[in-house]
Amino acid sequence: MRLIELPPRGDPTWSGDAPDPSRSGAPWRVYNIGNNRPIEVTELVGLLEQALGKSAIRELAPMQPGDVRETCADVADLTAAVGFAPKTSIEDGIKRFVRWYLRYREGGPQ
Repeated sequence: MRLIELPPRGDPTWSGDAPDPSRSGAPWRVYNIGNNRPIEVTELVGLLEQALGKSAIRELAPMQPGDVRETCADVADLTAAVGFAPKTSIEDGIKRFVRWYLRYREGGPQ
């Protein structure tokens, strides 16, 4: 919602002679919106299990080609643009998401 009042503008200094993939002459902007604290997949699965009250069937496998060891959202650009910083913990976010999804799946109010 905070970005509605900030339409993106192209970067007039961008050059195709030395392109920077994080910038463009076109009027667009992409922001990461998430929590900037990485967690392990097993922790995420555990949180989903708790929220759903069910155990997952886990088939652990070694790292696959293309897997990354760690990733997290870098929200620095969004914080600079509109002052957003994540406040919802992953634990609370998963609980809230599961509650919403179960209501959605049953066709209830969102």
